Amino acid sequence: MPGIIKERLFTPGPTPLLREAEVQALAASLHHRTEEFRRLMRQTLENLQYYFNTQNDVLIFASSGTGAMEGAVTNLLSPGDRVLVGTAGKFGERWVELARAYGAEVLTVESPYGQCLSIEQMKKRLEVDGPFAGVFVQATESSTGVSHDVEALGKVVSTYAETCLVVDAITGLGTTDLRPDEWGLDIVIGGSQKATMVPPGLAFVGVSEKAWKRIEKSKTPRYYFDFAKERKNQAQGESSFTPATTLVVALSAALQYIRRMGRDNLVANAATLAEATREAVKALGLRPFAACSPSNAVTSIRAPDGMDSGSIVKELRSRFGAIVSNGQGSMRGQIFRLAHLGYYDALDLFAVVAALEITLVKLGHRLELGSGVRAAEEVYLRHSK
Repeated sequence: MPGIIKERLFTPGPTPLLREAEVQALAASLHHRTEEFRRLMRQTLENLQYYFNTQNDVLIFASSGTGAMEGAVTNLLSPGDRVLVGTAGKFGERWVELARAYGAEVLTVESPYGQCLSIEQMKKRLEVDGPFAGVFVQATESSTGVSHDVEALGKVVSTYAETCLVVDAITGLGTTDLRPDEWGLDIVIGGSQKATMVPPGLAFVGVSEKAWKRIEKSKTPRYYFDFAKERKNQAQGESSFTPATTLVVALSAALQYIRRMGRDNLVANAATLAEATREAVKALGLRPFAACSPSNAVTSIRAPDGMDSGSIVKELRSRFGAIVSNGQGSMRGQIFRLAHLGYYDALDLFAVVAALEITLVKLGHRLELGSGVRAAEEVYLRHSK
């Protein structure tokens, strides 16, 4: 139909932006070698510790989250080190590729797409096939919409004095209860285009004292992603190279917003909207893809039998401007992914569920209009005060 169509993001990254952060970034004209920027940088790093729920150092890099993942590999490992990777999706496979690229001996524990990582199998591998320099895993595997039990894994890995646990929490931070210090998560990685509600371009790395000790022994060459060099400079409000000043300004505004809201409330927002999404999906006669421990960050949904999920993605975008994600890898065409992180609220959810209902009807799927929205509303009412 003719008329206004607004594009809206329902993807697991980039995510909807906090307007306050956008405005602050547009007005920013800071030089990075000034005391004004140093104060901003120090405050932002302190607020990142709050966001990460840690007393450990948290560093900022101008890069995608994958840059920080690579940095974790190059800083922690030496060529020939043995590592254990838990993989159950595209981003677990990325850990395998990164570790092999830098000469590590990689052993894996694999679960099928849509399944949780077996912590018991990880534990057995650690017992039988060690020693390992590092264990690499996702908090949330956003390609499948599954969360892994990093708390249980952290408690296992903590018993190995020379083994560090590295967690890709790029979509886990701000959507999931994570306690790095309590659980023994040695390197935790985040990205700006997720629950922090700012554009892509910044990566964050939380580093424990246990990890710093192993980093001192690493013999892998590195230059840009040199954690020790950045630790020294960022403690002074500086960075080793030109920072993405505008993004840091936006991040500063977003983190202040998160502190006012409360980290736990940010996580609860994602959890409630994820639960509402899952109930809406069931009401529409669809099946969630995650067979266990569904993520708060993104819900993966099986397309109706005989329907390509790409058709749903295209129809949502062309008809409503709603941008959702197709499946990745072998799941392309079989699932679509509806995210609920970033600057995302209940009204966004009700709207996209209504759009999904109409899309499915147009594509030939039989359902009762309003049933998905009603299910989402009921979850919202259960959680509302």
